[in-house]
Amino acid sequence: METGVDVVIIPRTADVFRRIDALEYAWCLKLNRGCHKHELRKLFVIVSRLGDGAFWYAFAALLPILYGEAGLKVSIRMSVVGVTGVLLYKWLKGRLMRERPCVSLIGIVRGTPPLDRYSFPSGHTLHAVSFSTLISAGFVELAWLCVPFAALVATSRVVLGLHYPSDVAAGAVIGFTLAGSALVLMPLA
Repeated sequence: METGVDVVIIPRTADVFRRIDALEYAWCLKLNRGCHKHELRKLFVIVSRLGDGAFWYAFAALLPILYGEAGLKVSIRMSVVGVTGVLLYKWLKGRLMRERPCVSLIGIVRGTPPLDRYSFPSGHTLHAVSFSTLISAGFVELAWLCVPFAALVATSRVVLGLHYPSDVAAGAVIGFTLAGSALVLMPLA
């Protein structure tokens, strides 16, 4: 029997995210203040853009040149983890549909346009953590460059108003898990 009344069903995850968003609101505002400082915003936009892939693609291309077969193996791991990461985070974002802080929170300035609509988990952070883990595991002497850059990428996502801290934390956990799995399933030797 139709009543003529439209029923809107809100996914349970939307309610959970609304509660988490409220808990993270103060942190988002505090970190997003960096967008109000031109030079800081510019730095984080550059870091975020490099974190789109350019920094990691350059590394993947250089490793075989610098380290031969060992570098090629790490580059192959990076490729496998990269594709797996994209598929996983896109699937999660499409299912969980958490709006970005710059969309759902008052006072959050969007520092740069996002690559897609939803925020959970942070794909930038997922890849930054997974790639820096893989590179550092293969060539510990490169950790001084990769690990701080990964931290900057993760920070940039919150400063630019594109992610909540929990998006970044989830991306880091997923990225580290994917890298760890690749290290076990695709040994160098």
